[in-house]
Amino acid sequence: MKSSPAQALLLAAGRGERMRPLTDTTPKPLLAVQGKPLMQWHLEALARGGVRSVCINTAWLGEQIAERFGPAFTPDATAWDGSGQAPTLALQYSMEGQDFGRALETAGGMVRALPLLDEVFWLLAGDVFAPEFVFSDAVRAAFARSSLLAHIWLVPNPEHNPKGDFGVAVLPGGRLMAHNGADVPRHTYSTIGLYKKAFFAQPWCAIPPGNPQGVCAPLAPMLRAAIDAGLVGASVYPDRWVDVGTPERLAALNAAGPTGAALH
Repeated sequence: MKSSPAQALLLAAGRGERMRPLTDTTPKPLLAVQGKPLMQWHLEALARGGVRSVCINTAWLGEQIAERFGPAFTPDATAWDGSGQAPTLALQYSMEGQDFGRALETAGGMVRALPLLDEVFWLLAGDVFAPEFVFSDAVRAAFARSSLLAHIWLVPNPEHNPKGDFGVAVLPGGRLMAHNGADVPRHTYSTIGLYKKAFFAQPWCAIPPGNPQGVCAPLAPMLRAAIDAGLVGASVYPDRWVDVGTPERLAALNAAGPTGAALH
């Protein structure tokens, strides 16, 4: 039976160089944060938001991720705050390491996974911690009805990215749009966003659907072009968010406990 299109793409392909030596034998999304794999926090939040199918892209030690979670994931009772039995997420895998021997960078990996994805899908990185983020189905539906190609969530700039990535422009009527210029305060891209498949068509993306040649490509240039065209919305996310990029940040996050303050 054919799997339904995934409503979210969880990025889990990176090598995690800054996290070495921990990532020499364990992919970064499987490192333990407060008692469970880092990426499991995202899977639980996606389930609470109503997502029922997730695609996970893998490369470095990707077989460990597929072995750990398999074809389905059901949150345990302590993580499920809904009524009744916790739902099961169907999991699909875009295995870049198996197919090409390497990760394809963010945009390359996204295009590779497109045949497995819904027309509108959440994007999130498996190496960030944002347990309070709400993957709202109402927000997803409103985005689907809009003319935007993407909507990204930004966070206050962490110490390791003090200049930020994008600004937020407030348009007449209160609409929030991502902004490239220096005339608005800049924030850091959280790696959480909503995207439409149309974002990966010309003129924004030159890679053929499915990326059959395994082209490596970053996401930022495509985002900047779509932002300049007024096709990317933005929100500022104020709650806990950590880029778990180094052993020191991982240790601080684990020391902070389940209700620790945002480390950014």
